[in-house]
Amino acid sequence: MIKEFRDFISRGSVMDLAVAVIIGGAFTAIVTSLVDDIIMPLIGALFGGLDFTSLAFQIGDSTIAYGNFIQATVNFLLIALAIFFMIKGINRAQTMVEEEQEEEAAAPPEPSEEVKLLAEIRDLLQK
Repeated sequence: MIKEFRDFISRGSVMDLAVAVIIGGAFTAIVTSLVDDIIMPLIGALFGGLDFTSLAFQIGDSTIAYGNFIQATVNFLLIALAIFFMIKGINRAQTMVEEEQEEEAAAPPEPSEEVKLLAEIRDLLQK
């Protein structure tokens, strides 16, 4: 059972997933900072200095902080947009590589000098 677990952990897909989760967490922190520190203040300035994180209303003793929800939605949309562009770029690069490989495979190789000489001899004999 320990050997099976070790084999499972050492498979490439598990390690790739672990790396993706770690990088995703770091990327989320960057996008959150971008939204919190740059984008939302600019949007707030356009709306007369509005701070979205302070937008809330009271219902009884409960506070509904819808400004935080707006900020989280902007975070999500920016992360989704960035991932979309990354995947689009990766797919384009893979398509280009596949097309190059197909072109190389479709082009017949240049005949060798021996084959060319034999073809000339054949043509001369046919005359």
